[in-house]
Amino acid sequence: MIHIVFSEADCPVLQKAIELDQDKSIDGSIILIRDDYAVGPLADIYTEEGMAARKQWWREVLAGGDYDGLADSGKVNDPQTVSELIEKLQNDPEETIWIWAAQNSHDVCGYYWLMSQLKDYQGRIFILYLNNLPFFNEKGAIFYPERLETIPPKEFLKAKKLARPVTPSEFEVDPDEWSKLCSLDKGVRILEGGKKLASFDEDFYDEDLKKMIGPDWQKGSRIITQYLNKAKHTTGDAYLLWRLKRLAAEEAYETQGELKNMKDFELKKTASAG
Repeated sequence: MIHIVFSEADCPVLQKAIELDQDKSIDGSIILIRDDYAVGPLADIYTEEGMAARKQWWREVLAGGDYDGLADSGKVNDPQTVSELIEKLQNDPEETIWIWAAQNSHDVCGYYWLMSQLKDYQGRIFILYLNNLPFFNEKGAIFYPERLETIPPKEFLKAKKLARPVTPSEFEVDPDEWSKLCSLDKGVRILEGGKKLASFDEDFYDEDLKKMIGPDWQKGSRIITQYLNKAKHTTGDAYLLWRLKRLAAEEAYETQGELKNMKDFELKKTASAG
């Protein structure tokens, strides 16, 4: 059994759940899909040209920030990961894949990107989509997780009962839906409910990000943290840092420090901006 997750923070939680599983029914390896397909270009995403264009976009987004150089580090290589997955499926007819996804655009986009490449293995690909499902947190209160990492490991053991094969209909319809999103080639994809995604321009998060910038000096890291804690729609801090730097160039804001890492600069509204 191979488990697929889309966030690095999900890995230790799922690994702990596997260790707690007394009947060993979910014993297996964990594979991480690292890229965030909810942002950035998707045109020709499965071709060499499309992948190169996406990599160049990430270079520009990450340049001079906390994750500078990550695009060329070799750490993110999802096409190679999928190639290795397919090789395992081919070499072992009994091998199965469980795709874990929570109700957020990051996981759902990752699911679409991945399963579109696994249609030859129908019946061996399972989905655990934790969509609007209640869980108990560490204090015993019911909550509806938007990220897998927030689910206590013991609660994961309940979720394993929800695993079901990706249906033939999904293998037919979902790749078509993904192809439509890729053809739009917008900068941001937002989950509207279920597995329905809507596309927006790359400045989608800017208006809410502006609300976090006040008349007093704040470090970029604090503004981003406030956004992640308060905004309805969120994305990765690397993308928000890129957008915050873009906002810093507007006349409505003053900056001090070097516009590099999140903690290297401060930002505030100008007096004229109110």
